[in-house]
Amino acid sequence: MKIQLSMNNKPLSVFSYSSLTDIVLLLLIFFLLTSSFIITEGIKVTLPQARHTTASEQQQIVVTLLNDGRMFLNNNEVLPEQFAEALQEVLSDAERQVIMLSSDRDVPLERAVFVMDEAKSIGATRFFVSTMPRDEHGGEQH
Repeated sequence: MKIQLSMNNKPLSVFSYSSLTDIVLLLLIFFLLTSSFIITEGIKVTLPQARHTTASEQQQIVVTLLNDGRMFLNNNEVLPEQFAEALQEVLSDAERQVIMLSSDRDVPLERAVFVMDEAKSIGATRFFVSTMPRDEHGGEQH
């Protein structure tokens, strides 16, 4: 019994994309898993700097204070006299939820104290202040 093989040296007429799509899919998964995304939604403010910063992964309530006196609660503008009532509506678990205070660098401290005082009056206990990390030379990171 003799096996005959034909030796045709013709170029491949159809290219198989299956291996290429596998590689592209693996690269996509690799980059998605190795990249870290920090998305901050909301009002643009110039944050103060701090040497030690931490990130929280809990449900946050963001309070934003601007230089012009406006105040935002989760991207919705509120008046200072309505702040406690608006915060009460979004604060579902006062002992676990974190209130993130984000303000312009030049906002007076008394406005931040007002926010924390109002929040404590309705039972909030956890606060973070948004900062921007410093580089090693003491300047801003860009």
